Order: sequence, then structure tokens, then C-alpha cells
Amino acid sequence: MALFRSLKNKLKRFKNKAEKELEDVIEVEVIEEDEVDKNEILQDDFVEVVKEDIVTGRETSLEDLRKVREIVEGVIEEPSLAEEKKKEKISVLGGKRIRESKLEDVLAELELILLESDIAFEAVEHVIESVREKLSGAKVKRKEEIGDYIEQTLKEAIREMLSINLIDFDEFVVNAKEKPLKIMFVGVNGTGKTTVIAKIAHRLLKMGRSVIIAASDTFRAGAIEQLEIHAKRLGVKLIKHRPGSDPSAVAYDAIEHAKARHKDVVLIDTAGRIQTNKNLMNEMKKIKQVTRPHLIVFVGDALAGNDAIEQARKFDETVGIDCAILTKIDADAKGGAALSIAYAVKKPILFLGIGQGYQDLLPYSPDWMLNHIFEEEERSKVEA
Repeated sequence: MALFRSLKNKLKRFKNKAEKELEDVIEVEVIEEDEVDKNEILQDDFVEVVKEDIVTGRETSLEDLRKVREIVEGVIEEPSLAEEKKKEKISVLGGKRIRESKLEDVLAELELILLESDIAFEAVEHVIESVREKLSGAKVKRKEEIGDYIEQTLKEAIREMLSINLIDFDEFVVNAKEKPLKIMFVGVNGTGKTTVIAKIAHRLLKMGRSVIIAASDTFRAGAIEQLEIHAKRLGVKLIKHRPGSDPSAVAYDAIEHAKARHKDVVLIDTAGRIQTNKNLMNEMKKIKQVTRPHLIVFVGDALAGNDAIEQARKFDETVGIDCAILTKIDADAKGGAALSIAYAVKKPILFLGIGQGYQDLLPYSPDWMLNHIFEEEERSKVEA
């Protein structure tokens, strides 16, 4: 799969370059606190330790304060908080000091890599701030571990971003208290929404659930026929009207049919809406009002990058999406939408589309994503 190939290569080069740059600016060895007594620290260094306590608000012992008074003998004035904040801070890494100005240069390059990979700006900010916080003041025993530590720090920051609002679709279905469970699918044309509905139907059938599909995309040429082919292959009932019919009426009839036949789940297809077309989006509101779905799923194309994120935001503003499914993830070399849509939109990702087969719908997993970003060899596709 092409998944994250571009991002993976860029991050690998970044790791190597950052390791070299951070090693190059190492200047002064720092005495480890667990190896020597504080009384052996040079007086100037000791004063700086206490000054840092003042700036950060860290508690300073009375013994430390007495020693400072002895050192300065009333000659050095107590620095103001504002003045200290202006001074360049020092980060500890590899048992050595690294100037924060150089660390900022490294982080600026990382920020550019993430933005070039179509990762949402707010998600990039989160990663950069998290990496900065973890690297500042970090300690690594040996110089050669710096690169691995940088990678691990970045991995943890991305994991935090990927772990926002996780949801288990299978558990959601099993715990549904109302029957039939109504799931509405929204998204623009060309994202693979109809195929996703067929994949979800296949998954539900494997779970032992009965399924009805509502062909409420009555506008796109061939949409009803496409769904009909999938329904016949899967052996599920399709409720359809003539092309151009009221989409809400189709969805309503499907729900009533499911109630009468005691079916478990109704999957509602909708026409692909251009998110800037108010009339079409308002019609989608009507479908929601008529059907009152238990789950509204946004289907986005991973290859669309930040456009997919903006589409999700607009659909959320209009009808209120509950979660997302990203298609064509197997062809996505950048990975921006897959990495940041959950963080940017604050909605969970249910599945990733990794192929054309009905089984090619992978439950979303932060660990799976991380493995494909940081491992040397990509793992084989995992069946949903």
C-alpha cells in the first residue's frame, strides 16, 4: 500500500537530520543530580538553578536559599520574572545542554513536514507543542539514543492526536436498544459512499444482523442501480423509488419496511452534496428530520487531504455528523486526512477503506496507523 509512504520517508529523514543537529549544538556537560551532592555544583550554576525555580514556580528549599544568599552576598539583585522569561532557556538532553533556539529550528522543520502532508493546522500545532514539551528538559543517557528518543517523542505526540474520541462500531450495534438501528451516510460525490454502505452491510451480516438498504440517492445517475447490484450480491433487501423521487420518502419507507419485517439495521444512502450548496444541504436536513437516525456517518476521501476535513466540518454544521469513514486509505501517500480529521473535527473515525472488496474495511486503530508511519516494512492488510 502507498499508505503514508511520503510522510514516512520525510519523518525518517527528519529523524536523522534532527539527531545530527541536536548533537552538533551540545555545549556544556551537566552534572547529574543523582551522581553528586548539590554543594559540589559551581556557584554560578547553582544560582541559575534557583533562578529557574523562580521562573517556573518550582519550590526552592530553605537550604538552597541560604546558599544563594551566601553566594551573592547581597550584591546581585533578585531578577524579575519578566526579565528571566526573556532569557534563553536551556533544555537537557543526552546529559548535555541544548540551546532552545536550535530546538525551535528543528521543530520548525517538523512543522513544515506535517503541513506539507496535508495535516490540519490545529493538529500540527498539537504535535509540535507536545514534542516541544517532551524534549525540553528530557534526559537521555547516551548520545546515540537521541535519534530514537526524538522518534519516540514524536510517536507519542501523534498517538495522542490519533486517540481522540475512539468508538467501537460493533459494540455500538450490539448495544443498540432500539430496532431498527438507523444509520445515515453523507458525503460529496466520488468518495465511495455507496461502496462503503455495501461494506458495512457485509460486516453487519457477518455479525448476524439483518439489513435493509434505502436508496435515497435519487439524483445521481446510476446510484440506485449501483446499490441494487450490491444488495443482490449481499442478499439484502433494497428499498427504492423512481429516480428524482423524494429522498426522505424512500428512507421513510425503508424504515417502515424494517419495522414490519423486524429487521435489525437500516442503512440510508444519500445523494452526494456539494457542501457549499445550501439548498441541497437543507434537503439533507429534511432526511434527518424524517428518519431520526441513530448515527450519521460522514464518508470522506483520504486522498482529498484538508478538503475532506473541510467537508466534514460543513456537514457537521449542517446535519451534525457523529463519526467518519475514510476511503482510499490504501492509496494515500501523504496521510494528512487520516492523521488529523478526528482531532480537527472532534469526531471519531470508525473505519478505513483499504481496498475494493467487501472485507476491505479496517476498524480504525491508532496503533495500526503508527505502525505504518514508523515501521520500516509496511504490514500486510488486515481484514476487518
